[in-house]
Order: sequence, then C-alpha cells, then structure tokens
Amino acid sequence: MKLYRALLHAYPASFRAEYGEEMCAIFARRRRETAAALVPLLWIATVFETLGNAIAVHLDVLWQDLRYAARSFRRVPGFTATAIAVAALGIGATTAAFTMVDHVLIRPLGYADPDRIVELYEDHSSSAGKNGAEWDAAPAQFRDWKSMSTSFEHMGVHRSLSTSLIGAGEPQLVNGASLTVDVFPALGVKPALGRYFSAEDDREGATGTVVLSDELWQGTFGGDPAILGRKLILDDGPYTVIGVMPKNFYFPNRDSRLWTAMRFRADAFEDRTDTYVYGIARLKPGVSLEQARAEMRKIGAQLAHQYPQELSGVSATVVQLQGNINEQSKMLLLVLLGAALCVLLIACTNLANLLLARAMTRRRELAVRAAMGAGSERLVRQMLTESLLLSIAGGALGVFLAVAALPMLTKLVPMYLPIADVARVDLRVLLFALAITLATGVGFGVLPALRVIGGRDSSGLRENSRAGGGRRERLRSTLVIAEVALSVVLLVSCGLMIRALWKIQAVDPGFRSENILTLRTPLPMPKYEKSATREQFYQNILAQARRLPGVTGVGYTSFLPIVVGGGVWPVEAEGHPEPLSSRQTASARFVTPGFLSTMGTPLHAGRDVSESDVPGSPSVAVVSESFVRRYWAGENPLGRHFMFGNTDRMVVGVAGDVRVRGLERIPEPQVYMPYRQPQMSSWYVPKDLVVRASGDVAALAPALRRIIHEADPGQPVVNVRLLSDIVDSSTAPRRVQVDVLGAFAAIAFLLAAIGIHGLLAFAVSNRTQEIGVRMALGAGGGDILSMILRDGVLLALAGISIGVVLAYGSGRALQALLAGVPPSDTLTFASVIALCLLMTFAGSLIPAVRAVRIDPVRAIRTE
Repeated sequence: MKLYRALLHAYPASFRAEYGEEMCAIFARRRRETAAALVPLLWIATVFETLGNAIAVHLDVLWQDLRYAARSFRRVPGFTATAIAVAALGIGATTAAFTMVDHVLIRPLGYADPDRIVELYEDHSSSAGKNGAEWDAAPAQFRDWKSMSTSFEHMGVHRSLSTSLIGAGEPQLVNGASLTVDVFPALGVKPALGRYFSAEDDREGATGTVVLSDELWQGTFGGDPAILGRKLILDDGPYTVIGVMPKNFYFPNRDSRLWTAMRFRADAFEDRTDTYVYGIARLKPGVSLEQARAEMRKIGAQLAHQYPQELSGVSATVVQLQGNINEQSKMLLLVLLGAALCVLLIACTNLANLLLARAMTRRRELAVRAAMGAGSERLVRQMLTESLLLSIAGGALGVFLAVAALPMLTKLVPMYLPIADVARVDLRVLLFALAITLATGVGFGVLPALRVIGGRDSSGLRENSRAGGGRRERLRSTLVIAEVALSVVLLVSCGLMIRALWKIQAVDPGFRSENILTLRTPLPMPKYEKSATREQFYQNILAQARRLPGVTGVGYTSFLPIVVGGGVWPVEAEGHPEPLSSRQTASARFVTPGFLSTMGTPLHAGRDVSESDVPGSPSVAVVSESFVRRYWAGENPLGRHFMFGNTDRMVVGVAGDVRVRGLERIPEPQVYMPYRQPQMSSWYVPKDLVVRASGDVAALAPALRRIIHEADPGQPVVNVRLLSDIVDSSTAPRRVQVDVLGAFAAIAFLLAAIGIHGLLAFAVSNRTQEIGVRMALGAGGGDILSMILRDGVLLALAGISIGVVLAYGSGRALQALLAGVPPSDTLTFASVIALCLLMTFAGSLIPAVRAVRIDPVRAIRTE
C-alpha cells in the first residue's frame, strides 16, 4: 500500500486528508479481488484513474479559488488596481529591456548557421602607426588570404555603396554595398526572386548587375513580379536586376537596400596600403574560430615577411559576425536591463508589501477558515492563487506597455548591425514575460502567505486592531528598506548618466552647428568623373546659393563631421621619416574655399584653400592643430611639406581641431585640400553642401533644391538636415538611455514613496490604541507627529545607507559610459540623498497627520 499512498500525493492535501483512508481501503479490496495475473493491469488502470481524477480535483479546487479570489478582489478595487499596476510596471520594464538585449546581443542573425560566419580584418595591434587593431583590408590582401587559407568554405569582401537611382520616379540616393561573388554564399541566404552574383558578374568589364532588397522592390517598384531583367540607371551606368533578397534580409547593415558586383580593376591589387574592403567568410564544418584565427595569423606573418615595407607589424584576424558589437553599445543595453531588473525587484517588494498588508488584515478570516477545517496547504494555495492572478493581470498589462515602449528604444540599436531597428515581441519574449510573471506571483506571494499562515491559531479569532505589530512589521520594514536602497541605485545611476550627457554636450566640436543647413548631392560617376564638370557644378551652385536671402556662407566638403570621420591616409612629415607601415594617419577632406569659415572652424595661422590652388600649382593643404602638435610642436608649420595620399603637400594654413567622429572621440589630425587639385579617388569628391544663414536656414531647402535641379535635373538631393540635428544625433543613444533610466528611476522613486506611505499608514492603523494612550497620558500632537516621521526617516536612512554603497559599485561598473564623471560624484549623491529624504517626508506626512487627529477616548475604547 505504500506505493498507492505515494500515488495519492497527486491529490491536494486537503482531499487526501478527507478521502485518503477510504480510497486506500477501496484499493486494498480491489487488490484482493484481482487475480495475480491481472495485478499489473490493475496498477496501470489505477495510475491512469488516479492521475485523471487528481487533475479534475485540482481543477475543481482551482476554480473554487479563482471564484473566491474574484469576489475578494471586487471588495477591494483600490488594492487590486494598485497591485496590478505595480506588477505591470516591473514586468513591462523588464520585458522591454530583455526584448532589446535579446534583439541586439542574443538573437541569432538572419543567416544560415550564423555562428559559422566570420569577419576578416587586417590586425594592426602591433603596428605603432595605427589607431585600433581591426582595419579594413586592401584587395591584394584579400586575394592572398583567399588563395592561402583552408579554413573557409567561402570568402568574399564588401564595401559600402551610395548610388543615385534614376528612372524609377524622382532621382534618389540608395545605400547598399558592392560584393564579390562569394559574399552571398558565405551568408547562406538565397534570393526570394532570381539569383545572386556569379563569377561572370564579378569580372572587370562585365555588364552591371544588381540585387534589390525587399524594401526597395516593394517601396520603389511596387513589388513588380516582372522586376527580373529590368534595366536601372545607377550613377549614370546601366544595371540589370537579377534578384530580390528575402524580407528582413540586412547586410552589411540595416540601411543597405541594394547590392552590386564589386568588379575589381587590374590596378586595384597594386597598393597593399589602400585598404577599403571588409572580409566576410564562412567556416568549414568542424573548423573552430580559434583554428581560423591561428591560420590567418600565420598567413599574416608570411605576407608581412614578403612585403616588409607595406605590411611590417600587420597581421590578420578573424572575428565572429554574431555579437560583434562595440563595448559602449553593449554597455548601454546591459545598463538598461540592469535598471529594468531593479524596477522589477522594487515592484516585487512593493507587491509583497501590499500582499502582506492585505494578509494581515485577513488574519481573522483565515483563522475562521482554519477553525472550520481548512489546512495550511489549502490556505496557502488560496493566497498563492490570488497572488498569481494579480501578477498575471499585471504581466498582461506589462507586455502591452513593453510593446508600446519598443519604438522609443530604436536608437539603442546600432546602425551598423544587420538587424531591424525595431525589436519584435515574439514567442520567446512572451515566454520570458510569462516566466517573470509566474516568478513574481509565486516568489513574492508565498512569503506573505507563509508569514501569515505560519502563526495562525485560535488567537486569530480574538485579534483586535493591535494585530500585526512587533516582528510582523519587521518584514514589511525590511522590504521598504530594500525599495529605498534600489531606488537610490537607480537615481544615482541616472544622475551620473545625466551628468555625463551634459558633459559631452558641453564639448566644443570645433565648429558652430547653429544656423547651418546641410545636404548631399551624390555626383554620380562617370557623369562627374572629369574635374572640369565637377568644378562647373560647384561654382554654379555656390554662386546662386550665396545670393539667397540671409546666406552668410556656403561650401562643399568630401564628408560632414560626425556623419563620416573621413578616409584616413598615412602621413610622412618633413623631418619625421618613418617606414610606411609605422606612419601615423590623418583624415582627408577636399573642400571649396570658404568651407572652414562657413562651419565656424577658426583659422589660426596662414590662409584657407583658394580658387588659385589648381592642378598646375603646388599641392597645398590646411592642417589641424592636432596635426601640427603631432609633427611640429613648438615650430612654425607654414611652408612645411608632408607626403599624404602619395602626393607631396605644403602646409599653407592651420585650422582648429574638429571632433569629426563624435563628441566623445578626441580630435584626430585633419588635412583639408583644395577641391580643384587631384583627389585620391572618387570617394573624396566633395558632395556635402553646407549653408549658413542669419535667419531660418531650414526655409532655404526648397530654394536650394530648385537651384540644384536647374543645374542638373537628374541630380538627387538627399540628407537635407540641420547640422545641429546631426550633432544631437551623435548623443541620441545616450539621451534615449537617460530618458529610459529617468523613467525607471521615477517609477522606483514613486514605488518607494508608496511603500513608505503604505507601511506607516498601516502602522498608524495598528497602533491606534497605543497612540491614544500616549495622547491620554499627555503626549502632544508634535510628539506624535515627530514619532511617526522619525519612523519614516529611520527607514529611509537605512535604505539610503545600503543604497549609497550599492550605487557606488554601480557607478564603478558604469565608468566606461561616464565620460570622465567620477562614480562618486558628490553633487549626484547629495542630490539623490536629499531627494530620498524629501520623498520620505512626503510619504510620511499623511499617516503622521492622521495619527495626530486620533481621538484618544475613542481609540482606547476600540477593540
């Protein structure tokens, strides 16, 4: 019978207590009446019968508990709404944060076997002349890597592409990439329509072919099923559509909307320092990432030995594509998740406090049920059912809040990742939400249940308003202290991030961004391949733009600051001879006269570039202060020469430093060269126009579009933006995180205030007789008021003390994001402590006033 009694544990304990012995007797009789040969069949039938009946009993009990809980919640709508809202805030915040972390850091990329896809880079970690280890490669390097390696199934390279699409409505600029034939096979994604590139498409002189994204196909061509074979004009060259990629396919980033074959020219393999392609490869089955790295390091060493002048100190490295995200972007997301977990813990402690308070008020009810035969298991089950109901309702509302919040978090998704900008809530996210919902309901519902049920006896029938004091209050006080401590952590973290954001926004970018409008004219090749054609276009546009009302300056540049850092080239300065592989680099820009003054970048010495700087005259350049400090500190740089872009150039001016790669990056050396002198490649052709005006500069956009259209009707005009917006965009992820952290901190602050208020209000109601006695013995209103406020302040001080220690540790962990703000920033900590004390006073005031208004006579007579 031991086995059968063990089987009966499938039933609820209350059911076993009432019917267990009778069921054992029935089974024993059936066992005696069954032939020995049929006993196994009896056990099988009994097991199925018992499990089926047990499930039915559990469902019946659950239905009873649900109906009782519904009636109970209807009697206290305020408590029910508060508990659901508290749970929704915690679960919603955590679900939204997890969704973003999952989308960016965890979820596999949309390629076949993404863990086998790797990126290949030149490794300059041993090269003194380079900033950073991982660099793009030269075509010659890629060719040798591919021929010498054995670790990869496919290996290809890609580079960014920005092309004018003509003939499909208004001319438009489309971003994409140029690929070698092996890139798509390396990714393992087949086109939804047509094919991708073949070896024939990849050779020099082949007819242009293009593969479209689903977004471009649907948006520009209306999803035309006859798109294959259609002729398009890209940068004045004919291309044939050969394929359409599947929906939600992104590569190399989410901004790419078409892909063309790269088609290297023969001379592309001559210069091993001309790095502009990025490698992508698929590992062979059974080849690990470390094995591939070891092979590429060996190949890199062989090439460095073979080409010592160009490749001294240069190796090769392999990085897994999945999870290749910079540390700041990763930290921003992890901080968001950590803050959300803090909010969840605060919400859970608040929920536990609410449930504990409600359980305390129900002790007499529970004692009556116990006296009528309800066991502890039955009462705990009832309370857990109520807790789970509240958390499930809160979880459903929380998921809705998370879905609503996700579009606001898009700026936390790095643009360079090949994923969608808006994360989606799918089954795995819903399962996560369900898990934390159940954990919240069970984990923070069982504690109040056991706390109350554990001490039940017949004294619960005699309890008066003094019940719930003493040790029972310590648990609630501990929970409130935890809320305050976690609130301090969030408030300090948010304060430090705000201080860091203010510090970054106060950085001088090296130019004046206000009242400047920017736009890009792509200048498609080969139409603008001849310098005379480009010069005529520039002069026409600049001359007419200067005549617009309020315009005080105009200029063209190769790249806008913040948007693109600029191509970098090695520098050999006069008086500082260095091997090619060890040379420091500088950013290159070709500009028209007046660009620097239009930008507000000061000229500290010499002159600006001028219209007289033509191909036949000496090659000149204006360099930045950081360039001068690096090579000729304390000397007069004017008239000095340096090799740059395989050309000897003379310094004719010194301009102020500019933070071209963002406000958080140190100014790197800049070289500004005349637009009329030969450029290193078509990539450096000035395409970005800047216009400064004294009035509403944004209102000039239609006039500028008209001027450009009259000069060239087929010229797209894109990226029309205020320079101030571009600068603001560089800190957009930080601002989003500060906003989210601020919202989380505000929620935590509010919940902690509610927790303190609820605890003190409950304490006052339980201490009514005590307060009445004190007042009858002569205690004044001020004494009672100070007593209640003192209780609140002690709770707050305990929470603040713990929170300050935890907040300092949090600040140390966040140090990489603080832009030099110390993790122990005095102003931040002092402000948070003052805010928490103010919150304590506000939360304590109403219970304290209520205590003062107690009638001593009535309080003493109350049972």
